[in-house]
Amino acid sequence: MKKAAPGSGPVIIKKYANRRLYNTETSSYITLEHLAAMTREGRDFKVVDAKTEEDITHNVLTQIIMEEEARGQTMLPVNFLRQLIALYGDSMQAMVPGYLEASMDSFRRNQEQFKSAVEGAFANSPFAEIAKRNMAMFEAAASAFQPGGAANPTPTAGPAPAAAAASEGSGDDVSALKAELARLQEKIEKLGK
Repeated sequence: MKKAAPGSGPVIIKKYANRRLYNTETSSYITLEHLAAMTREGRDFKVVDAKTEEDITHNVLTQIIMEEEARGQTMLPVNFLRQLIALYGDSMQAMVPGYLEASMDSFRRNQEQFKSAVEGAFANSPFAEIAKRNMAMFEAAASAFQPGGAANPTPTAGPAPAAAAASEGSGDDVSALKAELARLQEKIEKLGK
């Protein structure tokens, strides 16, 4: 699905009495799964009752969560649900939505920062280069077992034709990989002392 242009507002979804959902942007009927996908993509939408024009987005989003939970995609622990239910009618009820929203925003930011940190940590490290080399060696080995590859590769035989074509200095790559692994092993042993 394409993203809505900035400032164009949320996509209007009409819910009919027969429980069918109609996407006014694409002029097509959709399912709750489509709405879940739109949510994951960051698409803004508003669900309205087709007859009364009442905003029922909250109810539909809650229904999507219930269906996800029923499929075994449980994220809401029983204790959390009990605590949440207990807060209905409590004097603190008015504060709960803002607190939950702020907590989820904080969680999302932390998740993005952690992901960026992990990606950045390995981007220019020896591990990234080793991973690339391992992948190239794996692909070369896998191509030997595909139709048209080497029929019976042996440890003493030369590199598979696909591997030789992909990289002329594959012997040098293997030697460099072994040397890098040896250096890393030495570092690990020094850290263990």
